This record gives sequence, C-alpha cells and structure tokens, in this order.
Amino acid sequence: MLNIRFNIMGALCGLCLAATSIADELMIFPNTDQTSEQQEQDKFACYTWAKDQSDFDPMAPPTATEPPPQQQAKKGGVGKGLVRGAAVGQIAGGDSKSTRRGAAAGVAIGGMRRQDQKRKEAQAREQWEQEQVRIYTESRNRYNRAYAACLEGKNYTVR
Repeated sequence: MLNIRFNIMGALCGLCLAATSIADELMIFPNTDQTSEQQEQDKFACYTWAKDQSDFDPMAPPTATEPPPQQQAKKGGVGKGLVRGAAVGQIAGGDSKSTRRGAAAGVAIGGMRRQDQKRKEAQAREQWEQEQVRIYTESRNRYNRAYAACLEGKNYTVR
C-alpha cells in the first residue's frame, strides 16, 4: 500500500512541478504606475478571487480526484499452473509422461495468465494517471484564465 501511495504522490508531484512552471510563465506588467506594494495586493486579491471562481488552489499540493485502480488478486502464475497442469496430466494420462506434459502446459498457461493480468493492471494505472493529469491541467487552466482576467480588470497586462 505504501508503494501505491508513493507512486501516486510521485505522479502528482510531477504535476506540481509542471504547474509551477506554468505559473512562472505568466508575465504580469502594470499598465499604470502601480507601486510594488499595490501590485502585491492586487496579485493576492486576484489569487483569492481566481481560486474561488475556479475551485482550484495552485498553492495547495495536488491531490487525486479518485483512488487509483485496485490491484486484483493474483491470477494464474507459474506455480499454480504447474500444480494444475500436473493434476490434469495425471488425471488424463495417469503416467509420469502425461503428468510432466500437463505440468509444462500449466506453467506456460499460468505464466501467460499472470502476464496478461499485469499488463491489464498497468494499462488501467496508466489510464488513471493520464486522467488525473488531464483533470489537473484543465483546473489549472481555468484558474490561470480567471487570474489573468482579474489582473487585466485591475489594469495589468498578463501574458
């Protein structure tokens, strides 16, 4: 469970770094002779307003909107396949050659089932991560648009 949490936090921290660089890209220029004190007051007022309008706080650490896909109980596997295949071989043929063939087939099938399960879990995890990145990016863009609109209303140029 700790590994899953670490992976989530790692992915979301990557988002945080990307978002920080997006925020750093906003260039704010006063159009009149606003003092640096006035500029800071205006930026804070617009930060608060944009946060309320967009339901997004760029200063908060990113969080997942839903938990990651659950890992399923292990299916197949070489050991289970070996036992099952040997049992089927013993039942079908009754001799040691049939048991060995059954065990070998069971190993192959069990291994393929486990690999297929791992692939599906990795695919579900990747889709979940992509969805979280998309949601975060959209939220951040809504915030940036609101923040820029507020500052432009206070006579700043935002690029």
